[in-house]
Amino acid sequence: METDVIRGQAIAVAAGIALSLFATAPAAAAPADLESVVAEQLLGQTTNNRADLSTADESDARITVTEEADGWAFGTAVIVAEKKEDAMPEGRLFLAKRTGKGWQVSFDSDAAFVEMSKTAPVLSKEERERFSPTAGLDGDVSVNATDLRTQMALPWAVGQTWTMTGGPHPWGSSGAYASMDFAGGDQVVRAMRSGTAYTMCTGWVRVIHGNGYATDYYHLWSNISANGTPVSQGTYLGYTGTDVTCGGSATGRHVHIGFRINNAYASLAQYAIGKWVPNAGAAYGGYMLHGSYRVNPGGGVYNYGALGLTQGFIDANGGGTVNQRTGPGTGYAVAGSVADGATVTVSCSATGTSHTGRYGTSNLWNKLSNGRWIADVYLWTGVSNPVNGWC
Repeated sequence: METDVIRGQAIAVAAGIALSLFATAPAAAAPADLESVVAEQLLGQTTNNRADLSTADESDARITVTEEADGWAFGTAVIVAEKKEDAMPEGRLFLAKRTGKGWQVSFDSDAAFVEMSKTAPVLSKEERERFSPTAGLDGDVSVNATDLRTQMALPWAVGQTWTMTGGPHPWGSSGAYASMDFAGGDQVVRAMRSGTAYTMCTGWVRVIHGNGYATDYYHLWSNISANGTPVSQGTYLGYTGTDVTCGGSATGRHVHIGFRINNAYASLAQYAIGKWVPNAGAAYGGYMLHGSYRVNPGGGVYNYGALGLTQGFIDANGGGTVNQRTGPGTGYAVAGSVADGATVTVSCSATGTSHTGRYGTSNLWNKLSNGRWIADVYLWTGVSNPVNGWC
């Protein structure tokens, strides 16, 4: 009997100790929710790099998870800006993977994003290819400092003329003159090149074109609701408007375009868009060139469509026409002429006599599809090398 009592007391004491330990042990911290992790990381990057967003906090973050599967998530992350002049939002696409330590998050501006996208079950095959700067969905174009071909039209229907209301200027305080403003025509804003579209927020659509290029369209009215939606060049994205849901300002309806290379805003200057070459000056100033024809802010810009990879347009550097010849040099006979601004197709190239044009001096000559030759310095192709191989 005494032994049983002692045994019972021991059991009670052990149970009490166990209960005491259970009651006083700190509870395990709950894993942070995905939206908070994404917001915190984006704020950390944005407030350090964007002066106009330096005071942003979690209340300014708009995180939208659009796809979830097998411990993965994908979506958009936006930091809204103040509703004032020259302020602009910051927007990224993000991928997240659940690990034993919580969420591993990467943005489309991070090198890790491409690696994560290769196996992410929340992405389509097309999306994975678009996210890689070396993807070849729309032709073998790599974004680098010596290749200025974009295969882009202007953001309205080919054949229409719109007004350039603002020349090259920064996207917020991002630095690079990545933005331009346009208005007029039928007011229908269209994709500048085929790609995959995402609605960043009301009034703002981004199209990932592949090969490292992307374009943003802001201030839209009645914009499409897109989450990895395939679009073709010329696909409707919305109407010009004054929407500032994510910040900034708009005093009259227009589209504010943003030009991105390798997931960052980049200068538009010298890249061909709709067979025009933007040139930067003071913010909102500058001009656009089509051959020798110049348009300043307030002027009309005709959308000629995208320039093909083996095409160029004549830049007579102030002249009205450029001579064609029977061979690669001035020692060959003149065989007609081509008007400034005309689009031609290059069959192959060779070296010949040297000439100086708007962008420098070169001895490269191009054989056109009609069998005649023209000096490369009078033909804007976007590269200084042959666009269709050597003859």
